[in-house]
Amino acid sequence: MANWLITGVSSGFGRALAEAVLAKGDTVAGTVRNEAAKSEFEKLAPGKAVGIRLDVTDQASVRRGVEEAEKKTGGIDVLVNNAGYGLEGAVEEVTLEQIRSQFEVNVFGAVSVIQAALPYMRKRRAGHIVNITSMGGLTAFPGVGIYNGSKFALEGISEALAKEVKPLGIKVIIVAPGSFRTDWAGRSMVHVDGPIADYEATAGAFRKSLAHRNGRQAGDPQKAAEAIITAVASSDPPLHLLLGPDALRFVGEKLGALQAEILKWAPVSAATNFSDA
Repeated sequence: MANWLITGVSSGFGRALAEAVLAKGDTVAGTVRNEAAKSEFEKLAPGKAVGIRLDVTDQASVRRGVEEAEKKTGGIDVLVNNAGYGLEGAVEEVTLEQIRSQFEVNVFGAVSVIQAALPYMRKRRAGHIVNITSMGGLTAFPGVGIYNGSKFALEGISEALAKEVKPLGIKVIIVAPGSFRTDWAGRSMVHVDGPIADYEATAGAFRKSLAHRNGRQAGDPQKAAEAIITAVASSDPPLHLLLGPDALRFVGEKLGALQAEILKWAPVSAATNFSDA
């Protein structure tokens, strides 16, 4: 049996994963924002579901929460950084305050939890860190550029982290979901005020597409949860785990175009050394 710490278990991926893990008999310390949510979560599996009040934007809260999770579970085997939200708007349309808030939760919050959990994992020379990013952390879409930037940042941090902790017996898995039937495009999305008309064909079109597809996404959060559990249980887990046919398609197209562009411009790229080097 394993002990999991999952941030953001009140809805979406976090809730689906917590329920799937609990169904297998493991223990889940799930982070919530208030006492009502804590009580509701613990009713899922008394003694196995442990609610932890934690605000990822408050470092003191994070350290207290991780310490509490360690004590109540006997040690965190798997950390899942799931807490986050979306920000919709063209890069010019969003405010700097909105951008800072997005990175505060999606990037700094995740890193804060990782930093709080790592000393315990290092001491045990074991553990898994699962960071939930997005297909939008590997390829960008108009209208959610700041969200994409936050997930690109977490992707890069996670790749470096994996190299740093591998010799210590700790494994990192970066999970990049496509479109799933969660609240991400609904109540977990912040929308800009006063969109700019010049972006109607790009960011505006994507905004309408998100609204139209909300609640109709093909991705099943329960199946995503099972895929994450399978990856964690593997003796050779992937560094990158894409979820959904759309993620495979969009990221595959991006990687193909990137490779083609690199090869096309290779002569220019390679001609930048000193001539006598």
